[in-house]
Amino acid sequence: MKIAVTYENGMVFQHFGHTEQFKIYEAENGQVVSSRIVPTAGQGHGALAAFLAANGVDALICGGIGGGAQMALAEAGIRLYGGVQGAADEAVAALLAGTLGYDPDIHCDHHDHEHGTGAHGCGGHFGHE
Repeated sequence: MKIAVTYENGMVFQHFGHTEQFKIYEAENGQVVSSRIVPTAGQGHGALAAFLAANGVDALICGGIGGGAQMALAEAGIRLYGGVQGAADEAVAALLAGTLGYDPDIHCDHHDHEHGTGAHGCGGHFGHE
């Protein structure tokens, strides 16, 4: 199973469409066996879903994500775990253990605001603890 996380400085980056890199984890039998950081080259929402599919990703952990990107992920067969905050490695371990707190109804449709800064970051719609 391959799990991608929107990634910045060890943490889950809070806006899917603006992520500059993913950390992609390879998991077998409920354990991470390898991981690597992959730059996105700033591809944008729809292209990022295709990028993940091309890398064989089965699941995505992220903060905020818009409806169009959610549909693109669904069409690519990638399971979405949105609304997640905190350390990327811990989020993946929690997913594999079946204890990840995520928001199945996450959406980020306020694209006129700055994301991930101040009191209004896309991932801030859901308390992870």
